[in-house]
Formats: sequence, structure tokens, C-alpha cells
Amino acid sequence: MNRSEIFTSVQDVFQDIFDDDFLKITSETCSDDIDDWDSLNHINLVCAIEKEFNIRFTLAELSELKDVGEMIDLIFAKIS
Repeated sequence: MNRSEIFTSVQDVFQDIFDDDFLKITSETCSDDIDDWDSLNHINLVCAIEKEFNIRFTLAELSELKDVGEMIDLIFAKIS
């Protein structure tokens, strides 16, 4: 799976978690960019992404993420 395919899957997860079929993310998207991205939705998002890619994030990994691009990089590293 390449970064573009990962991004598409992550886009779908975001749309599902935030219940918005028109939500578009970019590599620079962060929690400040989405009104409903609160702590509960963050947990839901992380769990959904872990399930989607059959991976697990550590707390340290999650605490270092600044935006969606860094999340995509981390997912790519974990599944490669």
C-alpha cells in the first residue's frame, strides 16, 4: 500500500468519524482545522485508523503527531 492509498483510506475514516461525507483533509490538516475534533473524536479516530490498518500506535507516537501528514508517514512505516 502506498501513501496515496493510505491517504484515501484515512480520508474515508475521517469522513466516517466526523459524519461528514464532504470533509476533505490535507497533509497539513490538524485538530484545529476541524470543529468537532475534540478529545473523544480523537480517540475514536485513532481507534478507527488502528482497526482499518490493523496496527497499534504507542502513546509516545501519538503525542508526537502534529498533522495528518505525520500520521500518514507513521501508518506507512508501520505497514511497510
